[in-house]
Amino acid sequence: METCCFEVNADLTALANLKQPATAKWYDRRDSVFIEFCVEDSKEVQVKLEQSSLNFSCLGGTEKVKHQNVLDLFGDIDHKESKHRRTDRSVLCCLKKAEAGKSWPRLSKDKAKVTWLSVDFNNWKDWEDDSDEDLSSFDKFSEMMNTMGGDALPDLDGGDEEHCAVTPPLGSVEWPWP
Repeated sequence: METCCFEVNADLTALANLKQPATAKWYDRRDSVFIEFCVEDSKEVQVKLEQSSLNFSCLGGTEKVKHQNVLDLFGDIDHKESKHRRTDRSVLCCLKKAEAGKSWPRLSKDKAKVTWLSVDFNNWKDWEDDSDEDLSSFDKFSEMMNTMGGDALPDLDGGDEEHCAVTPPLGSVEWPWP
């Protein structure tokens, strides 16, 4: 009987140590690829970038859920020039392409659907048809990223951009009218 309880406790311990992938959104730009991991109140954030892979891990939320995402990238990146920034709502990574100007049709090397990853259509732009004279704000942001030093992105909180939104509990929203 004790063996059975030990096995159950071992299974629960193993289950508690499992890491689940964080939900993420991505979009492509002329010289960079952006991926946003939607994890609120993240702690112990680690982003390990290599030439053709990404490994993201953190503890998220008040329950301190362990998250880990590992991905072989569609193309090569300059991991030394790539940056990331943690906010209260997410972790945004700017991956500098090794070959600027080449479109990435997907983020992963493998064509199979990655269940935790989706396209960020709010920021997606078909930049291949645009002229260089008409740079979008995202391309300007990307250029700014190239001139920045350090490992952090500028503070992206604020503005009218949509982030990884969390729906507030029912009854906690106040209406703007009486």
